[in-house]
Amino acid sequence: MGLDALLDWLPPDSPEVELARRIREDRLPVHIAIIMDGNGRWAGLRHLPRVEGHRAGIDAVREVVETSARLGIEYLTVYAFSVENWKRPPTEVNTLMTLLKRYLCSELDTLVRHDIRFKVVGRLEELAPDVRAALVEAMEKTAAGHGMQLNIALNYGGRAEIVEAAKRAIVAAIRPDELDERAFSGFLYTAGQPDPDLLIRTSGEMRVSNFLLWQIAYAEIWVTDTLWPDFRRPHLLEAVLDYQRRDRRYGGISRPVAASR
Repeated sequence: MGLDALLDWLPPDSPEVELARRIREDRLPVHIAIIMDGNGRWAGLRHLPRVEGHRAGIDAVREVVETSARLGIEYLTVYAFSVENWKRPPTEVNTLMTLLKRYLCSELDTLVRHDIRFKVVGRLEELAPDVRAALVEAMEKTAAGHGMQLNIALNYGGRAEIVEAAKRAIVAAIRPDELDERAFSGFLYTAGQPDPDLLIRTSGEMRVSNFLLWQIAYAEIWVTDTLWPDFRRPHLLEAVLDYQRRDRRYGGISRPVAASR
């Protein structure tokens, strides 16, 4: 996978080809994280039940995952369900979980075929047994993949993750002089993964919503008014191009964007 693979895959007369050709392969973000927001608003604008927005959002997930993998992104993390989302009506929560299982069932062969590893970040043990079983199966069947890693943040909260990481550090009996930022990162759900370089948020909201609070400390943030069900390949390519135009300072001197490997 890589930029050439994406260009070969796109129809030659597609307007997306011009966007893709402007991308510099040596400056791709290694890790992209996405707050998928706006499903309910999308449905409301069409006078449909909120659950229809979630159903429509599946197509956006499918296109973004495939495009990211073909582009050569190494890690993609999507925010699917927060710990706060349990406060929503039971029917909406049940629909979300059903859609998740259907997505895994319909896309698992595709993930395997494209060498994509699947991982859940969040409190997996608190999910219903049938949902948990589907997730574990997907992780096991894709574990040997060497392509992009797809993380789904499910039953996830950034503050809860940090608290749980602190508890793991205590259980591991890490001495205070041994516990620095690098060591602490090893107790997070994303242990062993690079922090996101680019955080995308749809629906125009200017907040991070308790998502990857530790990991996005220096992520470049790109916000679009586009609602998640309408988010497609051109939006993703535009976000990557915008990322590549920025200088990443990390609190220090200006320097060109480069992959943080």
